[in-house]
Amino acid sequence: MQNNCAIQMCSITKRFGQVVANDGINLEIRRGEILSLLGENGSGKTTLMNMLAGIYQPDEGEILADGKPIAIRSPKDAYSYGIGMIHQHYKLVDVFTAAQNIVLGLNDEKLDLKTINSKVKRICDRYSFAIAPERKIYDMSVSQKQTVEIVKVLYRGADILILDEPTAVLTPQETEKLFVVLRAMKEDGKAVVIITHKLNEVMELSDEVAVLRKGKYIGRVRTSETNPQQLTDMMVGHSVVLNIDRPEYSDPFPRLTVEDLTCVDHEGVTKLDHVSFTAMGGEILGVAGIAGSGQKELLESITGLYPVKEGSVRFFEENGCETELIGKTPMQIRRTGVGMAFVPEDRLGMGLVGSMGMTGNMMLRSWRSGKGLFLNKKSPEHLAKKVWNDLEVVTPSTSFPVRRMSGGNVQKVLVGREIASRPRILMTAYPVRGLDINTSYTIYNLLTEQKMGGVAVVFVGEDLDVMLELCDRILVLCGGKVSGIVDARNATKEQIGLMMTSVGQRRASDDE
Repeated sequence: MQNNCAIQMCSITKRFGQVVANDGINLEIRRGEILSLLGENGSGKTTLMNMLAGIYQPDEGEILADGKPIAIRSPKDAYSYGIGMIHQHYKLVDVFTAAQNIVLGLNDEKLDLKTINSKVKRICDRYSFAIAPERKIYDMSVSQKQTVEIVKVLYRGADILILDEPTAVLTPQETEKLFVVLRAMKEDGKAVVIITHKLNEVMELSDEVAVLRKGKYIGRVRTSETNPQQLTDMMVGHSVVLNIDRPEYSDPFPRLTVEDLTCVDHEGVTKLDHVSFTAMGGEILGVAGIAGSGQKELLESITGLYPVKEGSVRFFEENGCETELIGKTPMQIRRTGVGMAFVPEDRLGMGLVGSMGMTGNMMLRSWRSGKGLFLNKKSPEHLAKKVWNDLEVVTPSTSFPVRRMSGGNVQKVLVGREIASRPRILMTAYPVRGLDINTSYTIYNLLTEQKMGGVAVVFVGEDLDVMLELCDRILVLCGGKVSGIVDARNATKEQIGLMMTSVGQRRASDDE
């Protein structure tokens, strides 16, 4: 065992019923090192780290801290051993201040506001965090909320930090700031573990990479001695082509025109502010923006699921005939024959019926015949089996209830069903979220197939590297407004990142 080894996980096994999430895993976490933890969806990454954070307890195996066996039965126990985890979904109380969230749950009677603020300030000064302790969480951006979570674990004395998908909703500029902080923590001798699926970030940030596959430990490599292709092969178990083709459609044409679309929520907050654009048949139009910039409301208003205050959404046939969609319900839009498919952000809330299996959910759609992956669809059962096989849905059968599937498998069912409906407009919100890298590239290829069939594809995504490879144009939203629309072939992550912020929006306004 090396002198800088902070934690050893020895033969760790965790079961959920008959599912073995972690199978005899051995892993070292070392001080002064950034370790990336990679694996496909369902490989057991988060489960493994949740056992260090005290959320789960292992069924077999032991955990050693500085060479001595320890028991971590709660997050409080984890903090006592200097372990803190920043989860993908932040655990903050919106109506509390930053300082209140940082000390929430601590039972120290000696705590007072002056002491809290002083300690928070020292942490912020050390890592150049710009957080006001008295500011309410609901007034903060996503990256500021993440900063509060990081300060919270540091305040509690953590020197082993685990971050689960920390860059999922950050701009490139915010991501780089986070990386600067994590490198500073490494220099301070802290141990940092990053759970991520973004291989470019793994190569840029980490010292070593540990790979899990189907609950088993596959291996560990020095980042300087590997490459994205090798890491992908380790994750998947076979060679995967990591290239996204972006062929040109010969004759793109206006399919969907949105003009001055304005939406206001039930509290009177403007969610979309005079949004205008055209989605072309034969292109993939990306929609980028930090979380809460209006992406969800945009797709839902176009599909008849969100009330519209003003504006127009028109569908165009190949012969030029148009249909106004505003004011119509989703069922009325379907009856017009527009041919709109929608992969929503809320899979079970709006996309699928959780109590039904794959076959039942396929029956919710009216099918057209046509060419492509899903050919000769004779019945919902046939279609369900086709999606099950082609997208490798991991379930006992096509009648297995969707609500009991993993998030990644639910996503496969929904995406497969919508693409199989042979749409003319395909609206997708984070269609590969929760999917392993192999299936993600399958979905990218399917979207490109739709585009080359003349479909207008609207792709709301969070990985700018993928969007720049996959999309033809990218519409950028900031605070419900369009910051601009760029050609994905010529744009950069930095340019789009600025447009996603108020700074970028001001610059775009100045250029008009």
